[in-house]
Amino acid sequence: MLDTLSPTRDRGVPRHRMPVAPPLPEARVPGVIELRQYTLHPGRRDELITLFEREFIETQEDAGMLLLGQFRDLDDPDRFVWLRGFTDMAARRDALAGFYQGPAWRAHRDAANATMIDSDNVLLLRPTAPAPAPKVSTPPPPNSAQAPEQARIVICLHYFDAPMNAEWLAHFEQIQQPWLEGMHARVLATLATSNAPNDYPALPVREGEHVFACVLQFADEATHERCDRQLQAAWRIGAQPHRTELLRLAPTARSRMGRDLPAAMED
Repeated sequence: MLDTLSPTRDRGVPRHRMPVAPPLPEARVPGVIELRQYTLHPGRRDELITLFEREFIETQEDAGMLLLGQFRDLDDPDRFVWLRGFTDMAARRDALAGFYQGPAWRAHRDAANATMIDSDNVLLLRPTAPAPAPKVSTPPPPNSAQAPEQARIVICLHYFDAPMNAEWLAHFEQIQQPWLEGMHARVLATLATSNAPNDYPALPVREGEHVFACVLQFADEATHERCDRQLQAAWRIGAQPHRTELLRLAPTARSRMGRDLPAAMED
């Protein structure tokens, strides 16, 4: 499976490395990724998720986007978090224009925007190399899908004073990733802030920040909790971000992320 929505207003133990299966030939790896965090009016998150998953998944993908994951924030009942990807910045501009000027958004934007207080908390990211990157090789789960109740996604955001350098990537690959895998965390992706200018200004993104994002998947809540107790301390080893933020997330019914866990993680 997996080896963001809108403005609120319209504006111009022994450690081992998990075996990694090679991507399917048709797998697509987005070069640009948006991490979108929406603050919603109290009690309206499920309303937005229902609308989103009924009206905005296939229509965004038809416009050229890749819907990577949709989530309920476990620490904020009025926060909706999602990730979407694009081949590159030019494809992003064209896809956003196609969707937000298209019939699905015109038909449902008022209902969607009515649930939101703020939709401008958006990080524009790029995959880091040679670390893992999101890969999409299957269609989104169908409308009849059920939410993977046990799976947990954690997005670790590390804030630096300057653009991330090769030292941090090497530190992550050599120290952090083996530790995470030893705790039965699957590293889905590592991402860094993109310095590309936002050429679709109707959808603002956060600027002037230097962020490294690590996207993790856990098979169940118990595995996540065991790792979570140590996760904050683990990032103190080696190169230091000046601040770390953890997003603890539960996948929605039609999220690609949160499914297809390898058997080695289900021990």
